[in-house]
This record gives sequence, structure tokens and C-alpha cells, in this order.
Amino acid sequence: MTFFWSSWITILSIACWAGILGVLLFVLKYKPDVEEDGTTGHSYDGIREYDKPLPKWWLVIFFGSIIWGVAYWIFFPAIQPKHWDGIATVEVDGETVPWTSHNELYSELEANDKLFRDNFEQSILARAGASDATAVLDELNSLQTTLRRSEETPADLQTQIDDKIAALAPAVEKLSQDPNALKVGSRLFLQNCAVCHGSNAKGAVGYPNLTDNEWLYGGEPEHILTTLHKGRVGGMPAWRDQIGEDGVRAASEYVLSLSPKKGSEANSPLDQTMVKQGEAIFTQNCALCHGPEGKGMISAGAPNLTDDIWLYGGERETVRDTLRYGRAGVMPEWETKLGNERIMLLAAYVYSLSDRSTPNTSNN
Repeated sequence: MTFFWSSWITILSIACWAGILGVLLFVLKYKPDVEEDGTTGHSYDGIREYDKPLPKWWLVIFFGSIIWGVAYWIFFPAIQPKHWDGIATVEVDGETVPWTSHNELYSELEANDKLFRDNFEQSILARAGASDATAVLDELNSLQTTLRRSEETPADLQTQIDDKIAALAPAVEKLSQDPNALKVGSRLFLQNCAVCHGSNAKGAVGYPNLTDNEWLYGGEPEHILTTLHKGRVGGMPAWRDQIGEDGVRAASEYVLSLSPKKGSEANSPLDQTMVKQGEAIFTQNCALCHGPEGKGMISAGAPNLTDDIWLYGGERETVRDTLRYGRAGVMPEWETKLGNERIMLLAAYVYSLSDRSTPNTSNN
């Protein structure tokens, strides 16, 4: 809030309170002439007005509200929030900070996280034989706290955080074999991930299936941790303006020819003339991301086109629409919502779902 608005609200509040209090005191001191029957002589529609004092309960509530308001201003940053922090405080990130609803929420979340963290380290990591991850987690939490407090991010701080996240991968692999950890991870998945990926994690149109062994950004624990911590933003550009409608149809036909089942049985037979034309278009425009053989590239999140897995569907017209209009997908980051320990459990559960009995044919 700017200095002007905080000053305006403060002055307006004080003026209103002072005005109301002044009117009340004036009324309390004012003594009208009273007739013998106790009325003031005023009559409205035959109803005569008595001069009776205000009920004591009303006065107690009124003056009590004024006292409460003044006390609130003193305890909390209500007057000039940028200049008066109040005397009420909470602890956030190990620092004593002024009370605000935002800070109180973070303080309560930290208290809950500490309780969860202690249980996680003592009951889950220890049982899974991954206690060595505790030191890495402490360092990671410390680095993240430094990042939150920094007005200007140090050049190598994010790199250090990424390295610590990657260092948790061996512990995630151990957790993926622990039934207790998987039980907690499955609950986290149902609470946070099932709305997009489905309760069975088999995905939907536009949402990846997590039970196979084909991954847009890699399916190793390190990759899954990075995806959950940072999120992903994927984009397939629209190509119709660059290659024209004929180019879209030819490139689609070539892409379908790369798939063992040609995308869908309804697509057969393919037009071989268009396949040859599409190959040249693919090599010139698409191979940069999908690779010269169409096997994809996890560093770019480009899908493997040589399997039978289609994120938006393998029908001919669906593939054409993908090339015509492009696609956009977003995986939100979960670092600020779940924290490092819960992400480890979630990553372990997702990793356990993958069918690693089948080889991953994507390019690294």
C-alpha cells in the first residue's frame, strides 16, 4: 500500500471515530427540558418522547469497540503499515516478523511442515534406508530460505539449489521401494495430481500417462524431482502459416508413418507420395526438436513420434490439427505448495508407477 493511501485511510478512520465519539459525548451532556410527566414535549404521531439514558450494555459495547480498535492499531500494523509494524509478531523462516495474515499463514505452515519433516526423517527416510538425504534436505531448505530473502538472486544460488534437488534422486529411488512411503505418496498424488492425470495416473487427452515408460522430460528420479519442483511449460508451435495446408497434410502423413500402428487403424492406408513429401518437411522443420529419427528429445520436452503413445490422439485429423494450430501444455510447480519432503514422496510414488520393464525409446 502506498504512503498516500495508508495515510488517507488512517486519517479518515481517526476522523470518523473522533466525529462519532464527539456526537455521542455531546448527546450525553445535552439535557433537554423535561416536563412533569418525564417527556421532552416532542410528539410524533401521538407518540411522546422520553429523555432516557442509553442502555449501559450499549455504552459498554460502543466504548469497548473504540478501545478494541485502538488496541488493534497498536498491536498490528494498521496505522501506516510501512512505518508501524505493531507489537504483535510471528516467526517466519527463523526470523521474527510483524504480524500480518500472510505472515501468520506462513508461520502456521512452517509449524506443520516441521512436524511433518520430523516424522518424515525419523519414520520414513530411516525405514527406507535413505537417512543420508537428511543432510541434503537441510542444505536445500537453507538455500531456498536464502533465495526467498534475497532481493537480488546471487548468480550461482539457483544452480546450487538445482544440484541439491538432483542429489535427492538416490533417496527417491529407495523410497519408491518402501510401502510406507508409497502409501503417503499415493495420498499426495490423489490430493494434488489426480485431477489432471486421473486417479489411476493413466492420464487423459493432453495429460501424460504416468504408468508407461515414455516420458516427455525424462523418467528418472532426478527428472521427476525437477519437474515437480520447477514445473514445465511445453509448446508446439503452429505450422500452417509456415508450411501451408498441403505441408501440414504431408508432414502429418509422414509423422503417422513413424508410428508402428500408424497412429490409428482408421489412418490406413497412408499416402506414400505425401509421406515422402512430408519427410523433407519434417527434416527441415521438425527434426530440431524431435530428432532426425523422430524419437524426441527430453531436454526440449519433445515427444517420441516412433511409439504408439499420442498425448492428444493419433487420428489423422488430430495430428493435422496439432500441426495447424500448435499445442500448449503447463505442468505447475509444486515446490512452494508441497515443500521438499512431500515432493520426494510424490516423486517416489510416480517413479514406482512407471513400467520400467519396457525400454524407453526416447532420445536423451
